[in-house]
Amino acid sequence: MRSDNLDKIIQLRHTLHQCAELSMSEAETMRTLIGFLREHTSLQIHDRGSWFYAVKNRQKGSSKAAFSADTPAPIAFRADMDALPIPETIDLPYASAHTGVSHKCGHDGHSAVLCGLALELEEIETGMDVYLIFQPGEETGQGALACRNLVLEKGIGEIYAFHNLGGYPEGSIVYREGLTQPASEGLRIRLTGATSHASAPEKGRNPAAALARVVLAAQELSSPKFKNRAAHSGSVLTSPAEKMRLCTITGIDLGSGDFGISPGVGEVCMTLRAEAEADMKDMEASILRFAKSAALAEGLEIRHSIHDYFPETRNHEVCLQKVLSAAGKLGLEPIAMAELWRASEDFGHYLKVCPGAIFYIGNGEGYPALHTVEYDFNDRILEKAVDLFAALIG
Repeated sequence: MRSDNLDKIIQLRHTLHQCAELSMSEAETMRTLIGFLREHTSLQIHDRGSWFYAVKNRQKGSSKAAFSADTPAPIAFRADMDALPIPETIDLPYASAHTGVSHKCGHDGHSAVLCGLALELEEIETGMDVYLIFQPGEETGQGALACRNLVLEKGIGEIYAFHNLGGYPEGSIVYREGLTQPASEGLRIRLTGATSHASAPEKGRNPAAALARVVLAAQELSSPKFKNRAAHSGSVLTSPAEKMRLCTITGIDLGSGDFGISPGVGEVCMTLRAEAEADMKDMEASILRFAKSAALAEGLEIRHSIHDYFPETRNHEVCLQKVLSAAGKLGLEPIAMAELWRASEDFGHYLKVCPGAIFYIGNGEGYPALHTVEYDFNDRILEKAVDLFAALIG
C-alpha cells in the first residue's frame, strides 16, 4: 500500500476501536465506515439498515476477467464490525469510549482492512464487480444471515474473509483445508415447578435434582464415546471423520440463595459444538430427550431455546488454493493448521451458498489471545491483509 493509505486505515482502525459497539447495534461504527469510504473513494455505497456494502463495478473492455471474458462473476470480501461485552482495561490513546464494550476480537481491524482494499480499488483495474460487505453481529451468528442473500442477489462467484489469530508468527498466512471452524449453538433449558417454604419442600416442586441430572447427562451425551451407546437414545455420529462433540456448561441459575425458600424455577445454559451441524443437532436432540424425561419424572414444565447459531465453516479447495497462490506471490509464509480452530465463525453461512475461503493472519506467537482484556488488534498486519485481498482480484 501507499504509506499515506496505510496511515489512513491505521487511524480509521483506532477510531473504530473508540466507538466499539455490540452485535446488531453498530450504528456509529457504520456511520464512521461509510463516511470514510465516501470521503476517500468513489465506490457505490448501499445502506441495508443494520449493515451495508460498497461495490466497484468492472471496467467494460478490461483485459482482466475472473471466469470468462463475457460475463465475469463478481467477487466479494467480508468484514465484521461488532465488538464484545468486555471492558477496556489497557491504557490506549484510542481506548473504547463505551463502558464495558471493546474490540477484543479485532473486528475493528477487519473493517479497516476492507476500507484499505477500497482505497486500493481506486487504483486497480478490475475484471469483475467487487463487493465489500460490512457485516454486523458476527459474535452472535446473526450478521451473516442478514447479509447472505446479497451473494445470491448479485450472483457473486467467490467470497473471502480473514481473521487475525495469535499463537502464529506475525504476518504468516494460517489456513486449513476443508473444515476449518466447527458448528456451535447455545442451548438454554428452563425447568419450572413450584416454590415452597424451605421447611416444607414436599409442598413445592424444586427443579434442583432434575437440573443436576441434566447437567451431568449433557456431559455424557456429548461425549464422542456416546456414539457407541445406542441404548441411551440411538445417537450416532454423522461420519467417522466428524469427531469433535463438545458441551460446555456456561451458566446455571437456581433460586436466590435465600435459606427460607425452596425455589421453583431453574435454568441451565450450555454451548454445543461439533464438526458438523448434523452432529450438533443430534447432540441437542439427545440432551433434550433426557431433559424432558427428567422433567416429566419430577412433574416439571420444560422449555428450551436456541441462541447464537453457527454452521460449520468449510473452505472450498479452489478458493483456498487461490489464497495460497496469492500469498506465495507476496512472499507471505503459509502455515497449515493441524487442527481446526474451535471458535465458531458465521462466515460458514456464506460458504453454504457460494464458493469461498477464510484464512487467518498471525498476530505473533506470544501475542495476547482473542477475547481477553490484554488484546488489541495488531496494526502491523493491516497492510498484509489488504495486499492479499487485492491479489485475489482478477
